[in-house]
Amino acid sequence: MRLPSSRLALLCLLYFVQGLPFGFQATALPVYLRSQGVSLTTIGLLGALWLPWALKALWAPLVDRYGSARIGRRKSWILPMQAGLAASCAAAAVAASRDALPVLLALIFLMNLFAATQDIAVDGFAVDTLRPSELGLGNTAQVVGYKLGMLTGGGLLVWASARIGWSGLFVAMALLCLAVFTVMLFAREAPPEPHATPGARREPDFRELFQRLKQALLLPGAGWLLLFIATYKLGESMSDVLFKPFLVDAGFPPARIGLWVGTWGTGASIAGSLAGGLLASRMPLLGAVGLTASLRVVPLVGRWLLASGVVTDAGVIGVTLAEEFFGGALTTVMFAFMMSRVDRRIGATHYTLLASLEVWGKAPAGPLAGWLADARHGLGLGYAPVFLLGIVLSAAFLVLLVPMRRQQPAPSTALNTA
Repeated sequence: MRLPSSRLALLCLLYFVQGLPFGFQATALPVYLRSQGVSLTTIGLLGALWLPWALKALWAPLVDRYGSARIGRRKSWILPMQAGLAASCAAAAVAASRDALPVLLALIFLMNLFAATQDIAVDGFAVDTLRPSELGLGNTAQVVGYKLGMLTGGGLLVWASARIGWSGLFVAMALLCLAVFTVMLFAREAPPEPHATPGARREPDFRELFQRLKQALLLPGAGWLLLFIATYKLGESMSDVLFKPFLVDAGFPPARIGLWVGTWGTGASIAGSLAGGLLASRMPLLGAVGLTASLRVVPLVGRWLLASGVVTDAGVIGVTLAEEFFGGALTTVMFAFMMSRVDRRIGATHYTLLASLEVWGKAPAGPLAGWLADARHGLGLGYAPVFLLGIVLSAAFLVLLVPMRRQQPAPSTALNTA
């Protein structure tokens, strides 16, 4: 059955507003702070504002446990989180107009907290309502919506801030959140699909919830699944974190790097996510992961060749677009695969745990890559050897497809689509 366009659009809008704070924090906030004279050391510590996303699994059981049947089990969490996100954006507009930097940073932390908590509920909503054949398109809505939110919060609104100012940027973010809040207010949350297990139709108590989570983590092959999710982006992330500095050291001006990587690259990534969703809806999910992960290695080889030889404009553009396209496709099919292995009775908690593992799995990539390449404060290997290591790790990940093919999700708790 095809995913109804209204549900697809709703998922896309919900993930869009969740991408707004991260897009601003990753791209616009460093620019704003530097323009206010904040030191580079302080700017480097801003990753702490992202902690709600890394730690959201700690309170995901609350989202699964409590909810209003009258309003909607997931909707009763989504609406207040969206209202909180809109309110914190509006308050940030006031803080920015008064140059109240500590207050602004606290409000950005709150934005991430509201967005991360909403993400738990929206993921649970997706797990509850998506059919096996809809996981590809549903996760396309997730990834594309989130990337469009990042592009808006960290790109379009930053560009517009030259006219509307930083306060106007936050006001625009608040209005976008309120617009989606209004759509969600009138949207009806349907009950879980008939294929869902009976326990998915009510909120489990905490004892039952943790018992089910324990059972899911002790299933045969669960260890391979966790390793599979935690490592699929490790090599790519090591390569990603050094690619922009490599281009700077190769003599490319920042404006050109921003155009190629930030604008064209984001477009290619969104196109890749769309292609990944279509692929996931037309072939077994594990096969789609294997195919896109294999293709992902090709542009990583291209980066290594650039660092080992002559760097040209055409080479950089080609490698960038290919890497962003195949990386975007892999992300979408992996998220769909993760959702197919979730126990629907505890959908929000189980999927959030897997999603958090995906975040923590690639977290060491940046510090490790920087230390290996840095000649002054690290091992001093340079760019090419670290790019090569990224290739090796990404190729080694493909070996995990073998044990994963031997495992099947328990039919009573997960969608057997792989």
